[in-house]
Amino acid sequence: MEPIVLVTYATRYGSTEEVAQAVAQTLGESGVAVETQPVRSVHSLERYSTIVLGVPLYMGRFHRDARRFLSAYRDALTKMPVALFVLGPIQTDEKDWAGARTQFKKELEKYPWFSPASQQMFGGKFDPLKLDFPYSLIPPIRKLPAGDARDWTAIRAWASDLASVIQPVPQR
Repeated sequence: MEPIVLVTYATRYGSTEEVAQAVAQTLGESGVAVETQPVRSVHSLERYSTIVLGVPLYMGRFHRDARRFLSAYRDALTKMPVALFVLGPIQTDEKDWAGARTQFKKELEKYPWFSPASQQMFGGKFDPLKLDFPYSLIPPIRKLPAGDARDWTAIRAWASDLASVIQPVPQR
């Protein structure tokens, strides 16, 4: 059976899904067998040799679907390689990035058993016109400027490096 990598993600507005698709495409181009699906569609990890988990930070916390995934698959995730990418700041301001890195670290500390083989934070995307309830009712959030701080070159480079780490070693 060929090793299969699952690229799974939590998303509210689709930005993390777009990054997950780019990661999966890059892994596939590197010769890795890969499948992509949202975490809420995952019902078993048995077929997979490695997991790549994509998680957005919302208000300093992992998306609730990602929190549920980590809890539901705790045992399996401790027995296989896992790579984690997190989408954070929507602007390129270093102050925002420093705060997001702190939030990311605090969220990971809630899962002391979780030890990703690779982890990376990328910029996120925000469009106030796509806000849904309850965020659409919060004036300060609605007034935030739209932003897209995703660095596609960095995302693909990380995925390419990841491919070399998770690539199965040919038998001699």
